[in-house]
Amino acid sequence: MKVYQLRSKQVLPISKKEAWNFLSNPANLKTITPDHMGFHILSGDDRPMYAGQIIQYIVQPFPFFRTKWVTEITHVIDGEYFVDEQRFGPYALWHHKHFLKKTEQGVEMEDIIDYKIPFGILGQLFQPILVKKQLLQIFQYREQKLAELFGKVDGEPNTLELISI
Repeated sequence: MKVYQLRSKQVLPISKKEAWNFLSNPANLKTITPDHMGFHILSGDDRPMYAGQIIQYIVQPFPFFRTKWVTEITHVIDGEYFVDEQRFGPYALWHHKHFLKKTEQGVEMEDIIDYKIPFGILGQLFQPILVKKQLLQIFQYREQKLAELFGKVDGEPNTLELISI
């Protein structure tokens, strides 16, 4: 079974602390998720982020397919990075690392997601036409929304790539 990786980098003209306060608050996930995803947090957003935290959502990644998604925050270094891993949901594997790095222009946010599609060969057939397209749209939306909320850094290219490893 193939493992895919999505990498995203974005520089925002804000402090590392401001970025951390926003990104480490699970309640803000809804703000940076497209409306068509039907994203709704069921539980786990009532406290600041900590290792071992379980967050439960309802999400509709595709029309007519609504599912529960349960993630665990497995690692947290305050102000630096956190990792969320799927415990139950639409992927065979979902491991999402979030890194923050201070730059001269503000803060660089980097996301690295390693994931596997369920259903073996059949799932791999749907990867390029459904899953890849959807993930790229979600992260493009996230990039736009964060730029609306916090501004953009001129001359700083944002990167978004999805590769098979």
